[in-house]
Amino acid sequence: MPRPSTTEFRLTQRARLPRILWPAFLMAGVLEMLTFAVVDPAELRLFGEAPLELSAQAVYTLVFLVYWFFMSLASLMTVLLMVAPDDFGESRRPHWP
Repeated sequence: MPRPSTTEFRLTQRARLPRILWPAFLMAGVLEMLTFAVVDPAELRLFGEAPLELSAQAVYTLVFLVYWFFMSLASLMTVLLMVAPDDFGESRRPHWP
């Protein structure tokens, strides 16, 4: 397999970001819907003490961003584990995308 040029390699690197973030975005939305179907954001407490002094919309936003971050990490790990060194003609040296 011929080795890709630097330009081709950069394009494939940039194309991976949407492949990581988009499924993570969708799953974070699903997970947030499932969470707040059961939990009322007004009743959340920080370590069982005082209630959170945030609006419901702020809680929804923060929880969504946390879920999106962790789902992105999971997607990133999947992409990293799927790339074989032979894909770029480097059979002996490990390649991280």
